[in-house]
Amino acid sequence: ENRPIPEPGPNEVLLRMHSVGICGSDVHYWQHGRIGDFIVKDPMVLGHEASGTVIKVGSGVTHLKPGDRVAIEPGVPREIDEFCKLGRYNLSPTIFFCATPPDDGNLCRYYKHSASFCYKLPDNVTFEEGALIEPLSVGIHACRRAGVTLGSKVFVSGSGPIGLVNVLVAKMMGAAAVVVTDLSASRLQKAKEIGADFTIQVKNETAQEVASKVESLLGCMPEITVECTGVQACIQAGIYATRSGGTLVLVGLGPEMVTVPIVNAAVREVDIKGIFRYCNTWPMAIALLASKRINVKPLVTHRFPLEKALEAFETTKRGEGIKVMLKCDPTDHSP
Repeated sequence: ENRPIPEPGPNEVLLRMHSVGICGSDVHYWQHGRIGDFIVKDPMVLGHEASGTVIKVGSGVTHLKPGDRVAIEPGVPREIDEFCKLGRYNLSPTIFFCATPPDDGNLCRYYKHSASFCYKLPDNVTFEEGALIEPLSVGIHACRRAGVTLGSKVFVSGSGPIGLVNVLVAKMMGAAAVVVTDLSASRLQKAKEIGADFTIQVKNETAQEVASKVESLLGCMPEITVECTGVQACIQAGIYATRSGGTLVLVGLGPEMVTVPIVNAAVREVDIKGIFRYCNTWPMAIALLASKRINVKPLVTHRFPLEKALEAFETTKRGEGIKVMLKCDPTDHSP
């Protein structure tokens, strides 16, 4: 639909949107109208993996100017509460977040956003790389919470876009070996291409069987498991697979209630951690992309103009490719 071009407030910038990636959560809201307690009650614009060009700045904005290419961090705290003071602003209960009801996302031609959550892109970082900082940030935040470091042995459960960024980041942070599981052979092939050391195509093994396959491939139990599916059996396998004293990070979100071998984790001192999006990751991600230390370009498999958004969403829903990118600027469809 046509909407008026928004007017930026004093601390906001108006952006001409360029590239917006489609996330599984976008598809979920479109299909089901809710994720957990976040329920779509009114029409909502989707899109939160995004980049664009500044075309107008608010009166209080000094670090950006028209013409600057920026990546957008979609979560903006509305108040300086205790979580912001701790530097964990992603946990602020009143945070604004693109395309989480009732907040509109940025899958549109023109969009206004808090200037301090728009990050200038260096000339050698493309718009698409800028949009991919959002999923990449999930990997950075998860691997930080997991404590990945030099020589870590890591098990990544799930080889969708989020599993793949965790492989990239874990290797970047010094992991010595990364093993990835998935149902899909083509996704596991992509994991291999971007640096996974071992892959396991899961058929109908039990959780314990998956765990023992992980151990035999690595030659030991991994200190760190990053669970990116949210599937009950995968969380179970994550607990069984993780070395005593190790860490399991739950990234994928599934049903609210799951049955897991919690006593197994407890008596072996396996730390179970959750993550909620990310915080303080955009500057690090931009530095990694600009220095070519990390390459996210292979993740983009499909591109559609904004007019073909429905087709793009259908493609994502069918599970084709890895990352589907929408191009919002009719005059520029470059990566």
